[in-house]
Amino acid sequence: MSSLKSSKVIPRRMNFQFAADIPRYWFAGDQFKSILMTAFSATLPEGERFFIRSLRYFQPMIKNVELQADVRGFIGQEAHHGYEHDALNTLMTHAGMPTQSIEVLVKNFLDWYARHISPERQLAKTVALEHFTAMFGEMILLHPEILEGAHPQVKQLWLWHALEEVEHKSVAFDVYKEQVDNEWIRLSEMIVNTFTFLGFYSIHYFQLSHQINDKTDWHSIYHGWQWLLGKKNGILTKIGKHYLEFYNKDFHPDQRNTENLVEQWRQKLSL
Repeated sequence: MSSLKSSKVIPRRMNFQFAADIPRYWFAGDQFKSILMTAFSATLPEGERFFIRSLRYFQPMIKNVELQADVRGFIGQEAHHGYEHDALNTLMTHAGMPTQSIEVLVKNFLDWYARHISPERQLAKTVALEHFTAMFGEMILLHPEILEGAHPQVKQLWLWHALEEVEHKSVAFDVYKEQVDNEWIRLSEMIVNTFTFLGFYSIHYFQLSHQINDKTDWHSIYHGWQWLLGKKNGILTKIGKHYLEFYNKDFHPDQRNTENLVEQWRQKLSL
């Protein structure tokens, strides 16, 4: 009898068929949102590969059989995320929004990080960034109107990705607690990653803007900032409390019960 245990974290190979005529301003024709979200997509393939490597280092040492199964599911899901975002990034490059410079910058940074930083901190970095992806994923599932006006095929990619980020939100954290369990490393890495996350995405936005070389749409930028930071409905405004939960001494991702939300979206997306 096999000793392998199944997991609720199920890898799904989607093979999205993106139409060749998807415009570079695929997000409701909006310059700011399209550039920002494409810049985000450009970071994901190398980011997902870093996450996978950080867990694989500890994978042979994991004692909990259920966690072993979840890690296999996590690795499969993240690998598929990287594959699908590679396809989207290639499409955007052909549409006149070249993502290669962002991809190279992210790869070089993460390769440097892997050479110079301990495996424990690399895993803590993954835990911190998985908190970000879980926050954004949950926000999208709770408020799908965030993606209103996005090209339907690209929207499906982001909804699927959001769902799977919420599905596996606790896996890296559970590996960290079992194998490292150092609060100083966990919290300090989150502080560092908060600043690098915001800093790098600002840089990536301007990288793409410069390469496109279209006239700046200041109306789009103004409304984009409201979309992000509006006092009542801004995305970053809404996730503030969720973000701060990470600093609680007894924090665990599953303290936010998202099982019903996940099941609803599995049915909506026929997954």
